[in-house]
Amino acid sequence: MRFPENFLWGGATAANQCEGGWDVDGRGMTLSDFSTAGTQKQPRYTTYLTKEGQPGKALMFEELPEGAHRAVLEGYDYPYHEGIDFYHHYKEDIALFAEMGFKIFRMSICWARIFPKGIEEAPNQAGLDFYRNVFEELKKYGIEPLVTIFHYDMPVYLEETLGGWSNRKLIDLFEKYARVLFTEYKGLVKYWLTFNEINSIIMMKQLFPNYPAHQVQKDFQILHNQFVASAKAVQLAHTIDPDAVVGCMIAGGPSRYPLTPDPKDVIHTQELLQENTYYSADVMVQGEYPYFAPRIWKKYGVSLDITEEDREILKNGTVDLLTYSYYCSNCATTHEVKEKAGGNLDMGAKNPYLVYSEWGWSFDPDGLRYSLNEFYARYHKPLMVVENGLGAVDQLEADGKIHDPYRIEYIREHIKAMAAALEDGVDLRGYTPWGCIDLVSASTGEMKKRYGFIYVDRNDDGSGSMKRYKKDSFYWYKNVIASNGKELGE
Repeated sequence: MRFPENFLWGGATAANQCEGGWDVDGRGMTLSDFSTAGTQKQPRYTTYLTKEGQPGKALMFEELPEGAHRAVLEGYDYPYHEGIDFYHHYKEDIALFAEMGFKIFRMSICWARIFPKGIEEAPNQAGLDFYRNVFEELKKYGIEPLVTIFHYDMPVYLEETLGGWSNRKLIDLFEKYARVLFTEYKGLVKYWLTFNEINSIIMMKQLFPNYPAHQVQKDFQILHNQFVASAKAVQLAHTIDPDAVVGCMIAGGPSRYPLTPDPKDVIHTQELLQENTYYSADVMVQGEYPYFAPRIWKKYGVSLDITEEDREILKNGTVDLLTYSYYCSNCATTHEVKEKAGGNLDMGAKNPYLVYSEWGWSFDPDGLRYSLNEFYARYHKPLMVVENGLGAVDQLEADGKIHDPYRIEYIREHIKAMAAALEDGVDLRGYTPWGCIDLVSASTGEMKKRYGFIYVDRNDDGSGSMKRYKKDSFYWYKNVIASNGKELGE
């Protein structure tokens, strides 16, 4: 169990799920602000008003009726509005991260806090000051910020007025936004990620039944525009700050197995990995679309608006670092699926050799080792695992303690898997488990689906004191970091 002496242990969050402060200090509205609460069985919705002023709701990622605009309506709970109020608790929370021994903290910036509509000439100074204060607080404790520039925090104005990322104008607006960040925080932030789980947009067609064909074409164009925006940001970061390290972030990684040894299942699995994972990672790491891209475009009838200038930008804007999320693995098959599994954006058939969480996600540490090896073999770039963790229901006891041995077991086994990958020769630089402090679940909008080492007293109905409590896993992870992964408490 040997980790490099400079290994970056830490944790990860996102602004929309934890920050709160949705209507203060000049922040603009984002798409997340219109997302209602849900449950494991009840989906989340986006609320809106029709052009006639009638209230309505649509499933997340569904198109709104023509002429409708997003609106916050009476009678709905919008959990992202308050999150866990990191906006007002950041000093307390960072002190707890420091007590655990964090070397790095992954967080994101809310675009609408910097440019409320996304089109302004000058940034919102209050937003710039907030993040500067956060970064300075982290530096006070010797914690490196790992900052995601775009983590689903789209200013709603850009979506409803310009058409969002399907409009190439957003490439230049994103470049302006990134330029402000790189300039403003030079010397405070070294590690940047351009887009969170950038491949997620083309995975939607597998998640939602009857996904419209025209939306698939649109999704591939959105992804292309984001590739170009990311590549321009990478070049910009290196120009402004030669010490900057800029990475991409991929959802899931190569963590899919054939359900059976049927060769058709093997080919099917390979094609899904190419489409959902390598298609995006190849562009961002290698600077060009992979050889199998035309096959995918033909499959979905996609005709990309792509210029020679785009190709040159992609070639010159490759990332320094590949990061990804890993929670569980899944299986693919061409045969009838008898038992379905859950997962982060990527479901499949249940694996008979694995156990599953209450939310249907598999427990597969070996899949993490496998995916690390697959990514490193393909790209030979430094890696980070920037999301990993177990969502579970925790019980706050009368004495203020939270006993979460299930979380300790999950993280412990995945740390062992990372150690094995390092022994295999993988260049793994850091580990930031997801939701290191409890936050609002992206998939269900719940608080009860908790990931953190720190418990936040907030309930699904919005009640609670927001008081922070240390779980058993807090003390365990503190010891893991202090021993640089040698002491896992078995």
